[in-house]
Amino acid sequence: MPKSLVIVESPAKAKTINKFLGSDFVVQASGGHIMDLPKTKMGVNVENGFTADYVVIPERKKILTQIKKDAKKMKNVYLAADPDREGEAICWHIKQNLVTKAKIFRVIVHEITEQAVKEAFAHPGSIDIHKVEAQQARRILDRLVGYSLSPLLWRKISRGLSAGRVQSVAVRIIVEREREIGLFVPEEYWEIEALLKKQDEEKTFLAKLDKIGTKKPTIKTKEQADKILMQAGKEKFIVSDIQRKEKRRNPQAPHTTSKLQQDAFNQLHFSASRTMRIAQQLYEGLEIGKEESVGLITYMRTDSVRVSTVAQKAARDYICAEYGDDYLPPKPPKYKSKKSAQEAHEAIRPTLPLRAPDTLKEYLSPDQYKLYSLIWDKFLSSQMKPAIYAVTSILINAGVFVFKTVGSTIKFAGFLKALNSKKDEEKQYMPEVHKGEELDLIKLDSGQHFTQPPARYSDATLVKALEEKGIGRPSTYAPIMQTIIARDYVRRDKGYLFPTELGFTVNDLLTKFFSKIVDVEFTAKLEGELDEVEEGKQEWVEVVKLFYAPFIEELSVAQKKVKKEVIPTNEVCELCGKPMVIKWGRHGRFLSCSGFPKCKSARSITTEVRCPEKDCDGWLVERRSRRGRVFYGCSKYPKCKYITNKLP
Repeated sequence: MPKSLVIVESPAKAKTINKFLGSDFVVQASGGHIMDLPKTKMGVNVENGFTADYVVIPERKKILTQIKKDAKKMKNVYLAADPDREGEAICWHIKQNLVTKAKIFRVIVHEITEQAVKEAFAHPGSIDIHKVEAQQARRILDRLVGYSLSPLLWRKISRGLSAGRVQSVAVRIIVEREREIGLFVPEEYWEIEALLKKQDEEKTFLAKLDKIGTKKPTIKTKEQADKILMQAGKEKFIVSDIQRKEKRRNPQAPHTTSKLQQDAFNQLHFSASRTMRIAQQLYEGLEIGKEESVGLITYMRTDSVRVSTVAQKAARDYICAEYGDDYLPPKPPKYKSKKSAQEAHEAIRPTLPLRAPDTLKEYLSPDQYKLYSLIWDKFLSSQMKPAIYAVTSILINAGVFVFKTVGSTIKFAGFLKALNSKKDEEKQYMPEVHKGEELDLIKLDSGQHFTQPPARYSDATLVKALEEKGIGRPSTYAPIMQTIIARDYVRRDKGYLFPTELGFTVNDLLTKFFSKIVDVEFTAKLEGELDEVEEGKQEWVEVVKLFYAPFIEELSVAQKKVKKEVIPTNEVCELCGKPMVIKWGRHGRFLSCSGFPKCKSARSITTEVRCPEKDCDGWLVERRSRRGRVFYGCSKYPKCKYITNKLP
């Protein structure tokens, strides 16, 4: 009969760990948090030190009952939720509900392999109450903001809307970028290139106009460009200087959560939430042939770039065997994490470097294989020598006009060997020339360009911006984007994020009345204070109190000044003849009679596209799913159930 109960979050993690521990252990999954603040009320007693009224989540009642029943029979209970604030809070709530004589331990598992799991269970610890308090402080702050601001949004805009503390800052960042784009005025500029060759060769190469005399050229019109073409075309093109040097390119650190989300978007076109979902699968364990279920990567919510000495040695052994000693640095590289990083964690890396992606391909889904390869390549390359380039720069004088061409070739691939980077291995043609040599001018050409507005944020660039500004933490980047899209404050189009009309409206309300809530620096400072709570340097109640006092003052002012605003239209109500106005509902925008609630007439906002179904005279209308996905359905629904993701 089992002597110990182990509690983790997910069934997949439970299955993997159960195989490592043997018959003395029974492993159960809690399904995540078992307790939370109630959905029907705020659940925070402001007058009594911000105490939280936690309740058991209805969907978890049966699970908790079974855990409590099993715990009574055991000698030991091991709480093995994920190694972060959320995991610590899950463990704390489970412990609070247990009535047992069993000894209760906290087990931290950073990688789900047999060796790591057995090592963790051989040295169990206790719950870190500071982590629990940091999680509780964040949860209470978010609840205070959400429950206080949501009714204000209902009064101002529409029922059903909600505001989040960190999500509102993300929306503001996206809104401000959109307004920058709208205000941007492109400026014209011209570049001039010379197509040249050595007099005794057929191969040509390009050189760009770099200077006129000693100054960088500023060419704003076609007339200026044509004048330079005419003047330079009359001159001889003489090599005036040749510079050759070596350039070292260092490998990058292994992945943190934000870097993984950025690379996965840029290279694999994965959204942040898709990346984290697949990474969770790789971490919790997959069936790998005879080894059965095993975790393939370390814990994937981390801002640390630290790597264990065991992992470094395994990587060095692999590099030596696969590429040779020449690719090994004298000592394992050390990378510096950002100041606020949790160094108890490691970077995201493969649990065993010898388990190369191609050896696992048959066991992984296409997405799992792609993401694992990305993580594996980045980690292995991070433990290798820098790449060395031979860089050649040639200056060519044509009277007062100085043209420049630069080329590079790889002398030593270094870490690029592990990345199989074809782009880096392409050699650029550079002629062998000597100073004073005259070159043949084949063609002199100019090109018109315009300065570009700042780019819209993508998942990758928004995560990067949030990290750089100190907004959120590794576990929050993906949920932030999921939330603002689900609320229809932001939409994703071809990989880029742009604010909706609703997003602009909500943001403008919050920035007008709640300057601190959506202030980037204030939010970053608060994140730092939560980190200090986790480190035991601050009391969580004081952090909440210092936030709440000015917030409640702003809320009091806003409640007096905020009035209902509507967006008028030219449409007329079919029932009473009053103007129709635009409102927002659960499924997006709709038209409502301005005489509401006396007149409850409402209808969908139709597009100008007819429903393509035969014998249907309806129009397509824009709708939104619960998860924020925008689609188009027939206005005759439910009689006609035609839907499409894009307008025909």
